[in-house]
Amino acid sequence: MNMDTPDSEGSTAWGWVSYVLHLVVALGAVLPGAQASVGLLLVALVIDLIARRQAQGQWQATHCQWRIRTVLWAGLFYLLSAPLWLFFLLPGMLAWGLVSLWFLYRIVLGMVRMNRQQPMEWPDVG
Repeated sequence: MNMDTPDSEGSTAWGWVSYVLHLVVALGAVLPGAQASVGLLLVALVIDLIARRQAQGQWQATHCQWRIRTVLWAGLFYLLSAPLWLFFLLPGMLAWGLVSLWFLYRIVLGMVRMNRQQPMEWPDVG
């Protein structure tokens, strides 16, 4: 994969914008009282959906896919654990706290690998 093309540099720049937006949302989900807007997450998701086409065939495309999957899985986990809030406050808080920590972990791992210009490919990442 060629890393010196203008498209590659643009993909990396948009990747960093997306990662920072994801990080703000992830930190907001983990830190009490620091809730970030779901709007930021939607903006980041749209960036990833558009950037994925631009980055096709480059290592940055794996990061777009990583972030998209992270958002979709986190959304599913939040949705599945939402009923716990209706019946049991503590299990709901614990479940959402775990999902939020998992989300933060995946974003930080992606940022570290992006900084090293490494793709997000299995089995290198979990």
